[in-house]
Amino acid sequence: MAELIKYSLEFPICSSVSILYKRLSSPEGLAEWFADDVVVKDKMYKFFWNGVEQSAKLQKKEMNGLIRYKWIEDDSSEGYFEFLIQIDEMTQDVALIVTDFAEDEDEKEEQTNLWTKQIDQLKRAIGS
Repeated sequence: MAELIKYSLEFPICSSVSILYKRLSSPEGLAEWFADDVVVKDKMYKFFWNGVEQSAKLQKKEMNGLIRYKWIEDDSSEGYFEFLIQIDEMTQDVALIVTDFAEDEDEKEEQTNLWTKQIDQLKRAIGS
C-alpha cells in the first residue's frame, strides 16, 4: 500500500467551544451533520450513510479540544480523521481543523470538497 497523504483543513466556526465539541463527539451531534445515524458502544462508533455502515474507534479525546477516530477497516496507522478546536488567543475566534488522509491528490480533492460540504452542514446545525 502506498503512503497516504495527510492533509488538514481549517474552518472558522461561530460557536461556543462546548456546543461545537458536542457536535463532534456525541452520537446525536454527529448524526446532525456527519452521518445519517450514529450508534456508540464503548469506544466503537458505527456511522450509517444510506444504509451503509462504517465503524471507527475513538482513539483520542481531549474535552473541548480534540477528538480522533480511527477507521476499523483501515489497517494503516494513518487511517484516522481528527477534529481539533482551536481558539485564537487575541480574538477568541474559534476554528475547527479537520485532519484526514488520502491515497492520492485526486482523492484529496474529492475529500476536501466532501469535508467542506459536511462542515457547512455542521455550521447550519449550530447556527454558525
